[in-house]
Amino acid sequence: MTELANPRAFRAAREHEWGQLEEILRRAEERSVRALDDGDLRALPVLYRGALSSLSVARETSLDLELVTYLEGLCARAYFFVYGVRTPLMSRIGAFFARDWPLAMRSLWRETLVSLLLTVIGAVAGYLLVASDSSWYDNFVPSELANGRDFSASTEFLRTTLYDSGDALSVLAAALFRHNAEIAIFCFALGFAFGVPTVMLLIVNATMLGAFLKLFSAHGLAFELGGWLSIHGTTEIFAIVLAGAAGFRIGWSVVFPGDRSRLLAAAGAGRTASLAMIGVVLMLLCAGLLEGFGRQLIVEDWARYTIGGIMLAFWCAYFYLPRRGVRADG
Repeated sequence: MTELANPRAFRAAREHEWGQLEEILRRAEERSVRALDDGDLRALPVLYRGALSSLSVARETSLDLELVTYLEGLCARAYFFVYGVRTPLMSRIGAFFARDWPLAMRSLWRETLVSLLLTVIGAVAGYLLVASDSSWYDNFVPSELANGRDFSASTEFLRTTLYDSGDALSVLAAALFRHNAEIAIFCFALGFAFGVPTVMLLIVNATMLGAFLKLFSAHGLAFELGGWLSIHGTTEIFAIVLAGAAGFRIGWSVVFPGDRSRLLAAAGAGRTASLAMIGVVLMLLCAGLLEGFGRQLIVEDWARYTIGGIMLAFWCAYFYLPRRGVRADG
């Protein structure tokens, strides 16, 4: 009882054990658990339980806040080494590709359908508006991305832009990749605003695609443009759709948090959405390689369509085909 009535006596009686635990944790954190000898490994759970007991006493007897905060941090650090599963880095990476990423994507299937529908609506709207009045084209396609490809261009010039592997096309490919990567990131990052910015970004970005389709189809180059787009677009556009789905997951949780607070609901949705976005970044990197190399080096239309089709089939199979031990919630 004397210890409980006197914080100094309480600290003096147990501080030595806390120091031992902190020293063991310091060595384990700076190097690894392998740096601990057998005595340390035997002492760690005992010292951890002692620190938990001290924390419980400190909380119940309203000892000074500084001591409570110190013990909470010490116990949290010790918990990781006593109960935490320390998976090797390569095992974690393997688990991400084998289970976590496809599971996250599969759980977003409803949001993915909504995102895809908005993308289609935007592309159709862009096509029809440009078809009705070509002046809409300049509103949908920024000049730095158009790079001379507008309704004043000749058919021969437009055809050249689909097959020329020169520096100008490489610059354009980099600009398109940067633009689409920014759209994907913003679709996810702005999802918390009830998903409204994500809706607008998906539609506006897709109108550019529709405008391009109308421009090239007006010159009889729709099939050629399809090949030019598909070699990288099946991966890149799919990535943007999935980024939109991740944004919608967060936005939906904010609008309809259920029995949790909006902050907790958004945090829970954010874990799944963040896993999905890590994968989206990898998809965009893959699309960048296809855009920067494959599209420049492969100029045969059917070869482009074949590569684009294979990539789309691969992503769909990877994300959505059932596999053992991978089940999506919802």
